[in-house]
Amino acid sequence: MDKTGRRLFALAAIFLGFYALGLTLSPAVVARSWEVDYRWSHWLGYFVWLVGFTIAHRQSTRLLPKRDPYLLPIVSLLTGWGLLTVWRLTTRFGLRQTLWLAIALAVLVPGMRLTSPLRMLRRYKYLWLTSGLLLSALTLIFGTNPMGFGPRLWLGCCGIYLQPSEPLKLLLIVYLGAFFADWGYAFNARPNIPASNASLPRPDIPRLRILIPTLIMTGVALLLLLVQRDLGTASLFIFIYSVMIYLALGWRLIPVFSVLGLGLAGLAGYTLFDVVRLRVDAWLNPWLDPSGRSYQIVQSLIAVANGGLFGRGPGMGNPSVVPVAHSDFVFVAMVEETGLVGALGFLVLLALLLHRGMRTALRAGDAFSRYLAAGLTAYLVAQSVLIIGGNLRLLPLTGVTLPFVSYGGSSLLISFIALLLLLHISAGESLKRGASVAPPLTAHRSSLPALRSPHTTPRLPHPARRAPLLPLTLLLFAGLTAAALVNGWWSYQRGPDLLTRTDNPRRAIADRSVPRGALLDRGNAPLVKTTGQSGDFTRTTLAPALGPVLGYNHPIYGQAGLEASLDPILRGLQGQDALTIWFHHLLYGQPPPGLDVRLTLNLELQQTADDLLADRTGAVVLLNAASGEVLAMASHPTYNPNLLDDIWDQLIEDERAPLLNRAVQGRYSTGNLELILFPDGAPASWLNPVPLRLPESGSPLEEGVASPMAVALLAASLSNEGLQPAPYIAQAYQSPDETWVLLPPLGDSAERLTPKDAQAITESLKDPNTPTWHLTLTPTDEALTWHIGGTTSAWEKEPIALVIALEEVNPTLAEQIGEEILLNALTP
Repeated sequence: MDKTGRRLFALAAIFLGFYALGLTLSPAVVARSWEVDYRWSHWLGYFVWLVGFTIAHRQSTRLLPKRDPYLLPIVSLLTGWGLLTVWRLTTRFGLRQTLWLAIALAVLVPGMRLTSPLRMLRRYKYLWLTSGLLLSALTLIFGTNPMGFGPRLWLGCCGIYLQPSEPLKLLLIVYLGAFFADWGYAFNARPNIPASNASLPRPDIPRLRILIPTLIMTGVALLLLLVQRDLGTASLFIFIYSVMIYLALGWRLIPVFSVLGLGLAGLAGYTLFDVVRLRVDAWLNPWLDPSGRSYQIVQSLIAVANGGLFGRGPGMGNPSVVPVAHSDFVFVAMVEETGLVGALGFLVLLALLLHRGMRTALRAGDAFSRYLAAGLTAYLVAQSVLIIGGNLRLLPLTGVTLPFVSYGGSSLLISFIALLLLLHISAGESLKRGASVAPPLTAHRSSLPALRSPHTTPRLPHPARRAPLLPLTLLLFAGLTAAALVNGWWSYQRGPDLLTRTDNPRRAIADRSVPRGALLDRGNAPLVKTTGQSGDFTRTTLAPALGPVLGYNHPIYGQAGLEASLDPILRGLQGQDALTIWFHHLLYGQPPPGLDVRLTLNLELQQTADDLLADRTGAVVLLNAASGEVLAMASHPTYNPNLLDDIWDQLIEDERAPLLNRAVQGRYSTGNLELILFPDGAPASWLNPVPLRLPESGSPLEEGVASPMAVALLAASLSNEGLQPAPYIAQAYQSPDETWVLLPPLGDSAERLTPKDAQAITESLKDPNTPTWHLTLTPTDEALTWHIGGTTSAWEKEPIALVIALEEVNPTLAEQIGEEILLNALTP
């Protein structure tokens, strides 16, 4: 037994030592440089943990030699893992948690010397629970909150705070276990009724009458919690009470009543309390308000997805993005940096704790010890499932702590006291294998012998004691299994979708350390590039007038335009070989350096289009009618992506919608364009655009409505002998070996007209002085001017197509802009 415990503790110490080393080196790995400020403060917590648990292990070996050898190592690993995670998140709370760990160990180690702690707890059960209730009641008058706001659930002075609801959980278990043990309920056995006459036993007392004192005491505790609005703890109290009643009476309907009770309590809380309503709404559909009321749970799920299979590595994730990560969301903080593997390992530890705790209950030598061991184990594991389920959207978020792991001195101290009691029960109250025990009490009450003392409890054989424990254990194990499956769902199945959400700030945070690829024009002149040094990279747009087209990549406002649609390549997740991506994720917890993308835009033509549009509202699209290359694309009014922090509110409130790329997202009336171009009838799908690497409107085209890009493709088919090209604006990316790899068009070319029909239309609209054709029209149902043009068959070089949508009735201006853009396009 001692050898097993020693080996397990050594493994825990080695794991945590490497974890602490990873935290220390993580700044160098993230910056990819040795010239960084390393993390050292968490080593204080590690050494306090190492010294404290080494002493605890030796004392348990000496004072409790028959203890369960797995309990202390399991708890030591859970506690150390949680402590290092809190240190990693915030040094201030890490130091406070280390002090609380020292206090908890100072209670645990001397507590092993106690000779009869269980007898004292059982004897004064009413005193303990009443004291806990009074302590909780004091929060109604003297309650405070360490954060300065929120529910006043703590009692505190001089920077030291105690949350009375934490010891109240343990005291309720003690009270209920002692109460049922004193009445002779030994799990499935019938009660021993205290007798006043040794020869004539008292008649059997109805079980419901026996439950009245427990209902009163538990009801008072629940009433206090409801007044305090500590609804998470209240739901846990209902579970604890149901478990203890089920263990005592073995009623199969108790779980059903418990579920109904929790459902009714949840419904009442949803109706009466805003905080419950907000949490339930965020649980049912967090995507309705991901940046507001559901921000916490959405970021929690993204953190799980960001962890992937093996995690980002100690210190290399971004768990602090999740609010209150050191307390309510410490589980996802650990998962983001250790991945699905770490999550499964953590849940296995809880499953082992469940197994060893219930095994301790089975082997305990008296009813009170059995109740206490089963109740404490159920409480620790159920509370873990409750908060982990809330983190993973398996259950509504309750705000309870994760035992042994979350930041919180009261929770840590009470969890260690629960561990102390489990160690005592497993060490001093164990049934020896093969020991004789009394038969179960299944006889008629007239044949029951009188008891010498009201506290005498029958000892039952294992099968009788095992019956109620097995369903309870399976239920808790099912909760852990469900948490594992849901964790795998978010990290693997839904992970890719979550990581590409625009409200995922981790991508922008990674951009500070990993250079993002540049956007270049067709001559390799930079349009957008990354500037600065590792750890302080910023995105700079060198062609601000192209803002609606190029878009932005911002840590707060997300992504738009080409920055969004080309993000996988610019981020290095596409175009790199899978081994390189895997290696960078494994070693750095980050993607590899991004790749440059060359666009088809001609910067000179682009500047001409922007200068001519100036402060007008509208869009310009200039295409190579044969290849589908976008030579120029302008959308006005425009904005400067470099100034988003200063002008965002103005952009959102501007009625002219400068964030909209009118060239592809605008929807304009086409008026009688179809009748002018096709007096004999238009071809099918004449205004349906081929997909482009730019954000399109999600709604289908309405009849008589089109985007400038759709009309530009029509113009291209007229200039290209009836063949509509597949448009594209992203030409190629530069691979790691510095060769350019062409990007295919997102579609196929299509024949819209016969060459004869296309030539007939362009000839009817041609300019007598140039090899171009033009058409200008103003729809009567909208303040809009269309100008459409292109080259005729007389132009011997690459055909050109042009479309201008001017949001005003000004045919003269539209013609002037169109003629000048086409003239520049045709001039070498």
